[in-house]
Amino acid sequence: MEATVDELSEAYSEFVAAAAAVVEARAQAGGEKTPATDAALEAFKQRWELFRVACDHAEELVESIRQRIGSECLVDEATGATSSSSSAAALAAPGIKPISAVRLEQMSKAVRWLVIELQHGAGGGASAAGPGGGGGGAGAGAAAASGVAGQHGHGGVDARFGEDGAQ
Repeated sequence: MEATVDELSEAYSEFVAAAAAVVEARAQAGGEKTPATDAALEAFKQRWELFRVACDHAEELVESIRQRIGSECLVDEATGATSSSSSAAALAAPGIKPISAVRLEQMSKAVRWLVIELQHGAGGGASAAGPGGGGGGAGAGAAAASGVAGQHGHGGVDARFGEDGAQ
């Protein structure tokens, strides 16, 4: 992360220096277009592009870290491994038992596969509902979801398994 900050800082400094060089070259040329001002503008364009690349790289790093933190928080919340006391966690979600991290990962994979299947039009009865939901009721969507997860054997969890009640 420090390397990314250093890269961004250096790219910014070079960009600002190139901007100053453009202003200085134009001042020396009396506002006229000269080979020196053209060279300064070209260097400015190059530094601008390098600065944008450094910004994109930093943004990707931040997004990656944000997603990792979100995933860790989700696992902690689902497994009951939060830093708060267990009584506070019990008050926040009364009647909901924590699940194992392995079970959470299985369910997450099953949901991802269902989304992929539905995006590719293999949703069976669930696709009849259309983009607005409706049609078929909640039972039809659950039946289609469990059928999709069970049919294709992606290693996901079938909704018909009663493992959650045992934990």
